[in-house]
Amino acid sequence: MIDQALAYARKNAPAFLDDLKALVRIPSISTLPENRADMLRTAEWLADHLRRLGFDRVSILPTAKHPVVYAEWLKAGSRKPTLLFYGHYDVQPPDPLPLWKTPPFEPTIVGENMFARGASDMKGQLIAFLKALESITRTGSLPVNLKIMLEGEEEVGSPSLRAFMGEHKDLLACTYCLNGDGGIQAPDVPSITYTLRGLAYFEVRVHGPAGDLHSGEFGGAVENPANVLCRVIAGMHDRQGRVTLPGFYDQVRPLSKKERAEGKHALRTDAWWLEHTGAPALGGGEGGYTPTERATARPTLDVNGLLSGFTGEGSKTVLPSMAMVKFSMRLVPDQDPAAILRSLGRYLEAHMPPSVTWELIEHASSRPAIVERDSGAVRTASLALEQVWGKKPIFTRQGGSIPVVGLVQEILGVDSLLLGFGLPDDNLHAPNEKLHLPNFRRGVETFIRFLHLAGSST
Repeated sequence: MIDQALAYARKNAPAFLDDLKALVRIPSISTLPENRADMLRTAEWLADHLRRLGFDRVSILPTAKHPVVYAEWLKAGSRKPTLLFYGHYDVQPPDPLPLWKTPPFEPTIVGENMFARGASDMKGQLIAFLKALESITRTGSLPVNLKIMLEGEEEVGSPSLRAFMGEHKDLLACTYCLNGDGGIQAPDVPSITYTLRGLAYFEVRVHGPAGDLHSGEFGGAVENPANVLCRVIAGMHDRQGRVTLPGFYDQVRPLSKKERAEGKHALRTDAWWLEHTGAPALGGGEGGYTPTERATARPTLDVNGLLSGFTGEGSKTVLPSMAMVKFSMRLVPDQDPAAILRSLGRYLEAHMPPSVTWELIEHASSRPAIVERDSGAVRTASLALEQVWGKKPIFTRQGGSIPVVGLVQEILGVDSLLLGFGLPDDNLHAPNEKLHLPNFRRGVETFIRFLHLAGSST
């Protein structure tokens, strides 16, 4: 039946694109309270779509914030695998708006790309999967058992997902998770992401005097929280770019010789990093590693925000009463966010002077993940990609974090396969986000082939 499904997909490609445009037009911004109604409208749009595809038990399940859309089709039989497809329907805010060349929620096609917020991350990937399901169900029957879980909080760190998955552990039981929130290295280079870095995100607040003081009258007599915080932050790296928190590298899984050799042929050369960042020079990581290794396979600690004292135009000679920093650590296998929290606490206790008080706030965490490259799911995905692109995929590491991957391992006890088609230059989270339309169509066909191969491999 695979030929009929592929023919259906090619014939209905314009209608598939129309549905993608309709979904993209809904501003499902999870972080903004004023878009809460849009979040629910998106969930209802997806639930209705799944009902029309013939799925059972289609539900919009509540969480502490935004709902999860769930559906299932379990008619393939007990000898067939049960896949849990994961996706998210929320998007990042479009700010800064003046930098957009086209309206962020009015999809605009320029050449081979469609520009809109959420076009690539990840409504394009989501619609590609749904349209693969449509192509199969309109010409036959699904060859695997399938459960679908679409969350609305991925772009804010998935704060409700742990509780949701724990509460619905039996409902979500599966052979493995198919995660559509992935990408490939280039339009003509299919690839499979086999590792993700984890995340540990913190805020530190340092308090000094009861209120802001005149720096001329009190500077030198009273400790300046901003000065203290800057010293503490500066001490978190040594001169070789290594993080100095106690035990930070104790659990880091080193890169194998094979992985380092593969990295020498990666597309992201030094010139690529310079071109895509606009930085005057590369740096900021550990010595002895390439920029790609530092950005995907080694742990990092980066300041994400600083605030203290007077920041307006002109001058104001103030000794601030408080200083704060937000910073994130990207973790690699086999680092544990809980151990990193303890390590950070020990560092702060050792370096904060008694002349200030301080507090440590943990905002988000997720475990790093690694998938065995010779697993059945990976072999199936490799074959599907090769059949569509005409070449074998390469294996890559991803520097970002997807919280659900670690939760699936921890709560459901299964691995995830990342199979998506976004590109490194899709401007994720930035103005002028885009989706490469040829890869959108290839994505539909890859999902069709993957599901048929997964169903025939048992």
